[in-house]
Amino acid sequence: MELSLPPKVTDRAFDQIAEINQGGAGKALRVAVEGGGCSGFQYEITLADTAEADDLVLARGEQKVLIDPVSLPFLTNATIDFTDELIGARFTVDNPNATSSCGCGTSFSI
Repeated sequence: MELSLPPKVTDRAFDQIAEINQGGAGKALRVAVEGGGCSGFQYEITLADTAEADDLVLARGEQKVLIDPVSLPFLTNATIDFTDELIGARFTVDNPNATSSCGCGTSFSI
């Protein structure tokens, strides 16, 4: 039986959040899972001003990633990262729970 762990956030992702906050913005990265997309579920990755009372807060120093309790089961053992490739820079989710995903990288099924 595999142990259920909260998502891991890479140093690259925390570094990018720090870069976003260089001007003192104090934003957190919110990662949520919503119904929709071409595979059934999709990631919603946004910047948030504050955490909700029931959010899971993953932090490194002042940098924070927020995950709501509805999305958390879908993100068990996932890795939140930041990639800067030729096609663009973005936050990504490597989710071992996804049985398939779409070419866009934001839509998946379980």
